[in-house]
Amino acid sequence: MPLPRTTPTKSWRRLAAILSAVTLGAGLLAGCGSGAAEEPGDGAPAAAAGAFPVTVEHAFGATKITKAPQRVVSVGYTDDQAILALGTKPVGMVDQYPNPAGTSPDINTQWPWVKDKWGGARPEVVMSNGDSGPNYEKIAALRPDLIIAVYSEIDQAGYDKLSKIAPTVGRTKAEKEPFSGPWQDNAVHIAKALGKEAEGTRLVQGIQGKLDAARKAHPEFAGQTAVVLSWYKNSVSPFTSTDVRGRLVSGIGYKGAPEIDKIAGGKFYTVLSPERIDLVDVDRIFVVNDRADQEALKKFELFGNLSAVKNGKVSYLLDSEGPAVGAAMSQGTLLSLPYAIDEIVKSVG
Repeated sequence: MPLPRTTPTKSWRRLAAILSAVTLGAGLLAGCGSGAAEEPGDGAPAAAAGAFPVTVEHAFGATKITKAPQRVVSVGYTDDQAILALGTKPVGMVDQYPNPAGTSPDINTQWPWVKDKWGGARPEVVMSNGDSGPNYEKIAALRPDLIIAVYSEIDQAGYDKLSKIAPTVGRTKAEKEPFSGPWQDNAVHIAKALGKEAEGTRLVQGIQGKLDAARKAHPEFAGQTAVVLSWYKNSVSPFTSTDVRGRLVSGIGYKGAPEIDKIAGGKFYTVLSPERIDLVDVDRIFVVNDRADQEALKKFELFGNLSAVKNGKVSYLLDSEGPAVGAAMSQGTLLSLPYAIDEIVKSVG
């Protein structure tokens, strides 16, 4: 996910943050669950067939899915893209990037790597980056028959609320901290929930082959240390090696910076104090920010004094603007990774 962004809090978001399972009573939930798919022709997107029934074990237990879901809600920041890649258009999703004021359609459905997949579909936004949690009322109103909450910070209490609405699949059992699971594991995990584990595995193998090809074509990467960072709260904020951005650059051959992982303490990023900026004095720096923040970072004297900066070993990658390479990296999905791999390799050429 991108770093948290400060956005105005609307009244329904406050309601979502405090909504208890009790208020999600029988009346509100009528029609939810595996029998809640809409009749053909009422706007419900068609789901591709898969192998069912299937039971998916996850961090909060095990969920049995008896038949191909027709109305899937994505509560993970990027889970919608894995769902799309496997042939289903979610009816609800998270806005990982806030839509520019007054613009339509939602920017999160318009990235180069997802636009064709969404087509004319317009999913309901059930949470935005920076919200304290999903809007359970909006999710219930969508009458989902499956909820995916894998690339998500949902805790046990949140999972319990979601599972009262529809069968819910949480993050993988092996993931100790939110957003630390390998993209490969997340993709196959979601694929299994959709009855398409074999297809998900094939898609992962295809992307892994692309990473391997990039590493083979650039053996020089293996001898260099690289860090992905953003300018956040007027500070340099590097991402850890377990974050999707860190995994991507290591996937093409670079070495990570273990000290960053150590001080991050399990989070997917950390904010450096000025005296610790030496931790990003590495061979190659990838900066993920939009133009205004990139320009602010360039004016930060301590950053300008780093050897990588002086030697021109910095790749400035626009986040949500222009080609949005940063967004593709930050999402790290079955759809965004092929694009991201090509673009970051070009950025160091």
